[in-house]
Amino acid sequence: MGKKLRVKTIEKIILFFFLLVTCHLSLVTVVNADKIHSKAAVVVDTSTGKILYAKNPSLRLLPASTTKLMTAIVVIENADLSDVVAISRKASLVAPHKAGFRKGDRVKIETLLYAALLGSANDAAVALAEAVAGSEARFVRLMNKKAVAIGAKDTRFINPHGLPGSGQYTTAFDLSRIMVYALRYPKLKEIIGTRVADISTENGDAMFVRNTNRLLWSDEDLVGGKTGYTRKARHCFVCAAEREKDTVVVALLGSPSRETLWRESEVLVQGGFRAIANNEEPNIYFAKADYDAISPKKASYKKKSKLKIKKSKLKTKTKFAKKKGKTKLFAKKTMKYKKAKLIAKKKGKAKKFAKNKNKNGKNYRIAEKVGDRHKG
Repeated sequence: MGKKLRVKTIEKIILFFFLLVTCHLSLVTVVNADKIHSKAAVVVDTSTGKILYAKNPSLRLLPASTTKLMTAIVVIENADLSDVVAISRKASLVAPHKAGFRKGDRVKIETLLYAALLGSANDAAVALAEAVAGSEARFVRLMNKKAVAIGAKDTRFINPHGLPGSGQYTTAFDLSRIMVYALRYPKLKEIIGTRVADISTENGDAMFVRNTNRLLWSDEDLVGGKTGYTRKARHCFVCAAEREKDTVVVALLGSPSRETLWRESEVLVQGGFRAIANNEEPNIYFAKADYDAISPKKASYKKKSKLKIKKSKLKTKTKFAKKKGKTKLFAKKTMKYKKAKLIAKKKGKAKKFAKNKNKNGKNYRIAEKVGDRHKG
C-alpha cells in the first residue's frame, strides 16, 4: 500500500513538472511572438485563411527576392516548363546575384525556375520574364495583374527579381497570400522544398545550386520557402510548414539579421501550430513607430509645413527689409554724392569766374597804362 502511494506521488510530481515545462514553453512562445524584431510578420492557417498572429500586417515594405515567388507563379501559368529559351545579353549582365548564365546559353524554363527559386538568381528571373512576355516591362504588368487577382492589393512590382526601386512594395499579409496561392502548384511546391540541385544548360554547362532557405535543413515540418535580402529591404522570408493535416504560412519582412530571421520564423511556425491545436484567438498588433517611420502622420506633416511656410515668409521679409535698407543707404549715398558734385561744380565755376575776373582786371590795367603812354 505504501509502495503504491509512493509510486502515485512520484507520478504526480513527474506530471506536475511536465505541465510546468509545457506551460513555460508555451509562455516562451507567446513572449517571443510579442517581441518579433522584424518590421512586419504574419502567420496564416491555410485551411481556413485565418490569421493566427500578425505584427504590422498591412505595412508596405520592400519585398526583395521574395518577388521571385510571384515571378514563378506567372511563369508556371503562362509557359511550358520544357521549352528552351536563349539567354539575352541583358539577362546575363543583371547584377548582383546570379547563377552565371552567359549570353546565348540555351536553357529550359524549368531549369531557370530552379535557379531563381533555390539560388535566388537574378539572371534567371530576367530570362524567365523575357521568355514569357518578350520584355521585363510586359512581364511586370502580368505580375501586378496577378497580384490584384489573388487579393494582394497592397503589392506592386517593378521588376521580376526584387532589386529595390521606386514604387515597389508588398505587405506581410499580401506575401502570405502569394505563398498560399503558389502552394496550389505541385511543381512550385517541389522546387521550393528542394535543398540542392544540379542544373545545366542545353550546351552542357553544369551548375550547382543550393537553397538559400536554411530551415529546410533544421525543420522537418517545413515544406519550403523563399528568402530575400537587399540593404534597404533587410532580411525577408516567406515559408510554408505542414504538420499532420494542418498547414501554416509564415511571412516576415524587414528583419534586422539573418539569424533573427531564422529564429523568428521557427518561433512563428511552432506558435502557429500551437494556436491551431488550442483554437487560440488571433494575436494581432500594430507598432506605431514602424508605421510612423514609413509614413508620418498628416497632422505632424501639416505642422511641419506651416512652420516651413512661416520660416520662408520671415526669410523673405528679412531679405526684403535688408534690400530696402541697402537701397535707402545707396540712395542716401547717391544724394550726398550728387550734392557734393554740384557744390564742386559750383566751386569750379566760381573759381573760373574769379580767375577770369582777375585776368580781365589785369588786362584793363595794362590797357590803361598803354593808353597813357600813347597819349604822351
